[in-house]
Amino acid sequence: MIKTSKKQKRTDSVSVAHEFALKAATAALDKKAEDVKIIHLKGLTDITDFFVVCTAGSDPQVKAIADSVDASLTAAGWEPWHTEGYSNLKWVLLDYVDVVVHVFYKDARDFYGLDRLWADAPYERVEDTVSGIKITPSGSQS
Repeated sequence: MIKTSKKQKRTDSVSVAHEFALKAATAALDKKAEDVKIIHLKGLTDITDFFVVCTAGSDPQVKAIADSVDASLTAAGWEPWHTEGYSNLKWVLLDYVDVVVHVFYKDARDFYGLDRLWADAPYERVEDTVSGIKITPSGSQS
């Protein structure tokens, strides 16, 4: 089977992009990422439709999470348009046009404050629980 790359191409559907963001979040959780959020940016900016933001506890874990996301999305036929941060592993950015994945070392996430910058945007918290992946929309009581 030949995989077709969707590199540098916008999807036609927000639901496809959201599905893609969930796949990225799940791949991050596979490597024990913490505080995983999907921030909904459609209509708020033209940069992208979704940010997937997560935290790692060490440089090797930042790399492992970024590699897991990249492998999972490449297997689904998506290749990053741009990657950045692999040289210092404090903040790795994987840009898939409709979805931009940010893998932060804890101190870098606090310093750059993407969560604060986009505090008014709706988001989903994505967690790996004993019963499976749990998605909690912003404004929901857990």
